[in-house]
Amino acid sequence: MTDVFPLPEGYEFSADPDRIDVDRTHHWISTDAYWGLGRTREVHERAVAGSLNFGVYDSGSGEQVAYARVVTDGALFGWLCDVYVDPAVRGKGVGTAMVREVRDRLEPLGLRRVLLATHDAHGVYARIGFAPLEKPDRWMALYFAPTVQPVTTE
Repeated sequence: MTDVFPLPEGYEFSADPDRIDVDRTHHWISTDAYWGLGRTREVHERAVAGSLNFGVYDSGSGEQVAYARVVTDGALFGWLCDVYVDPAVRGKGVGTAMVREVRDRLEPLGLRRVLLATHDAHGVYARIGFAPLEKPDRWMALYFAPTVQPVTTE
């Protein structure tokens, strides 16, 4: 890819799963992310354990300021999810740079596709190469009873 979305000065990207602040990421997603409101700590821990995890950190304090994870088989398919940027650093390009880094880490795997779902950030993802499904009529989903009350965004 030829786009350039560098991390702002003072921040660093890491794919080291040991750096993920599970307390912080659980708090963000369970209290402030429309798709994960009410997520239990146990469910969040299982999701983290079963995913590739990525973070952006303040270079000075080491504090995590953004998070994303990818569920993948490492060969054909990936699902980018739980992309979250701390409100204190939003608008600085941290999220766009993080997703670019994630994309660049996934590209060498040779995945056929990486999907995501978003309510309001289509433009952010489009700049990095994501596009609407070419043939959405081919896709289906299996819904089990939700573990938390679904959140409507209409």
